Amino acid sequence: MIKEAMLYEKLADGQMRCNLCAHRCAIKPDRRGVCGVRENKDGILYSLVYGTLIAENIDPIEKKPFFHVYPASKSYSIATVGCNFSCDFCQNHDISQMPRATRMINGEDFTPAEIVTRAKKSGSKTIAYTYTEPTIYFELAYDTAKIAVENGLKNVFVTNGFMTPEAIETIAPFLTAANVDLKSFRDEFYKKQCGARLEPVLASLKKMKEKGIWVEITTLLIPTLNDSEEELKDIAQFIAGLGVEIPWHISRFHPQFKMRDLPVTPLASLHRAVEIGKQAGLKYVYSGNVPGDKGENTYCFKCGNLLIERYGFKVVSINLKGNKCNKCGTELDGVFNETQVSEK
Repeated sequence: MIKEAMLYEKLADGQMRCNLCAHRCAIKPDRRGVCGVRENKDGILYSLVYGTLIAENIDPIEKKPFFHVYPASKSYSIATVGCNFSCDFCQNHDISQMPRATRMINGEDFTPAEIVTRAKKSGSKTIAYTYTEPTIYFELAYDTAKIAVENGLKNVFVTNGFMTPEAIETIAPFLTAANVDLKSFRDEFYKKQCGARLEPVLASLKKMKEKGIWVEITTLLIPTLNDSEEELKDIAQFIAGLGVEIPWHISRFHPQFKMRDLPVTPLASLHRAVEIGKQAGLKYVYSGNVPGDKGENTYCFKCGNLLIERYGFKVVSINLKGNKCNKCGTELDGVFNETQVSEK
């Protein structure tokens, strides 16, 4: 389905300025933006993916990953084709890059109300806009999120963070949490590996924090590209400056898409990165893509008590009273059930 886009303006010579993501594309008549799913047609900017879902799954919330948002709950997860990045290491490149590679818009059509109904029937607590980039299907996410809130569901974004302040202001009243990929702390990396820039991502993180959106951050640790001690310290210090309560997920890289010549991230590198985060004062630093690693668990930052034990995306045990440590009573930062109780 198509729908008139949000947050755009008309320019001279029939061009349209899209103000959803930080590319702020000036789109000529009959052309599309960088994302491949927003088209200037007959003097109107259209979203070409409104309601057209390429992916629909019921996932554990931990898969997003969110470790501090309703642990052990289900998240109804959706996506359309398209992305405003062109990452060489994208694990969902078959759908994220489809419009660029083929100009095709594939998927099955659903209205926002139908999506919310399906989410409620699934028993999910949240709707996750994920897999590709929610910014590029913003109209669908916005309309769905409003109905979701009316029906007692929460909304979460899994995003590259390359959005405009206007987009964040618009979605903020309906967005509970966002996991933002902070892929590197070097602009050169963003330009070469993603076709983007670093600064708008940092600005988005600050804006989300300002708007009261719960933020978690994920960094895919890629050998030789973003795993130097200096860069990891820069990321950790930035997050600490934003808020020491923000969870930092440091994920293990596996060769894929256009980046098959690099090795899997050594466990030693992953553990060193976690330690750097803790040395910067972060309360919650996690290792990802390593099922069984103790770095998946949540511990009380005050007494060290094991609060949430995980194995991959599965929660093994929860040792909380409400959102507090069941040993010393210290509050665990995040979004939790008021009735969450110890499972041990």
